[in-house]
Amino acid sequence: METKGGRQINVDAEPSFQLEKLENNRDKYIYHSHLEMGKLDGHLELELEDERCVGPSPFIRNNHSPEIKSPNGSFSDASKESSISHMKDKVLRSLNIVLFSTKINLLMPCGAIAIIVNYLTGQHGWVFLLSLLGIVPLAERLGFVTEQLAFFTGPIVGGLLNVTFGNATELIISIYALKKGMIRVVQQSLLGSILSNMLLVLGFAFFCGGIAYNKKDQIFNKTDVTVNSGLLLMAVMAMLLPAVLRFTHTEMHFGKSELGLSRFSSCVMLVAYATYIIFQLRDQNSSSYDENEREESQKDEDKAIQISKWEAIIWLAIVTVWIAVISAYLVDTIEGASKAWNMPIAFISVILLPVIGNAAEHASAIMFAMKDKLDISLGVAIGSSTQISMFGIPFCVIIGWIMERHMDLNFQLFETVTLFITVLVVAFMLQDGTSNYLRGMMLILSYIIVAASFYVHVDPTFEESSPTN
Repeated sequence: METKGGRQINVDAEPSFQLEKLENNRDKYIYHSHLEMGKLDGHLELELEDERCVGPSPFIRNNHSPEIKSPNGSFSDASKESSISHMKDKVLRSLNIVLFSTKINLLMPCGAIAIIVNYLTGQHGWVFLLSLLGIVPLAERLGFVTEQLAFFTGPIVGGLLNVTFGNATELIISIYALKKGMIRVVQQSLLGSILSNMLLVLGFAFFCGGIAYNKKDQIFNKTDVTVNSGLLLMAVMAMLLPAVLRFTHTEMHFGKSELGLSRFSSCVMLVAYATYIIFQLRDQNSSSYDENEREESQKDEDKAIQISKWEAIIWLAIVTVWIAVISAYLVDTIEGASKAWNMPIAFISVILLPVIGNAAEHASAIMFAMKDKLDISLGVAIGSSTQISMFGIPFCVIIGWIMERHMDLNFQLFETVTLFITVLVVAFMLQDGTSNYLRGMMLILSYIIVAASFYVHVDPTFEESSPTN
């Protein structure tokens, strides 16, 4: 026995005394912590009692804790069955949202049918058409998955995702065509995407919106349109100068100066577009919204989220790979389809590829215009044109540089002049910030003139850029 603090304590019992003291202090600490947090209910008290039974302190461990079993088996087996069932439900729900939520997905089997037809018959016309139809729902689903993933990444990364995958279908087709050495197909398909967005899509949006909306004119924000028009004119300048340099025979080094200027201008265009994206994102973050608008925006975003982040990443990879597979058959059969249909390759590349390949995106722009959401329609049409001209085209030039393909910004004089006139016409139509069905009809008719021009246009440089066996 020893005396400590006026009390007599048994030395032999001191470890058990200290242990009991530690247990009491620990229980008091847990009790007060839960009490302060307002979470001291019957469930937590039951947990404390179970905790004392299993192991009350870190010094005493119960290595033979009783195993809790359910009437039909062990608890772990039941939890595994529950997790497997939950996983199946989650997978089925994701499949239903991505594959079966839109009617346009009825065209999705066309890609697989194109592969089968290619191996069984080898008829390039049918393979090309089926591949083109099969890409339509894939392009729409790629945009949907990218939008879902952008909800979880924040505005900056989301903006980069939209830049990268916004026109991923055209870029995938272009990269495969570059690999095959079909440079003119790349140039003309990208040019056709710009023309179809600026004339056909915007024209139908103005026309349908003007008819469906009660007022005479629809109003949209002129600021963003002015910036996009400036970027489009910059792209036209970058594409016009190599063509003029070539056709005036004023190159310092024939064949090299044009290519070097194109690669340098492409790097400058990518820098300009990156600056534009950063400016847009910062302007969006710094703009002032009241609390009600922020809450409404958050509610709309929560309603728009349909799949999780990892589901979006997995679907993004799957859809991208499938688009790449179908694009291979599409590019390989384009010449055969031209011969089978007795149709110029320039018309197929400039008109058919962009119009059918982006049909889902075009339809969404028209639907937004009919709901008097013209700013969104302009974002789809003009924004997509800006993205292709300032990002897609220079990106393909850089990729061609890496592949040692002579991809340049000289789209030939006919194509470049067509683009220049188109940008001027659209910029003139958008200058006052209003639209009506008459302007829409004028844009649609302008596109019909362009389509007719390419139907009778013979591209003299296609054979030079065709792949050699």
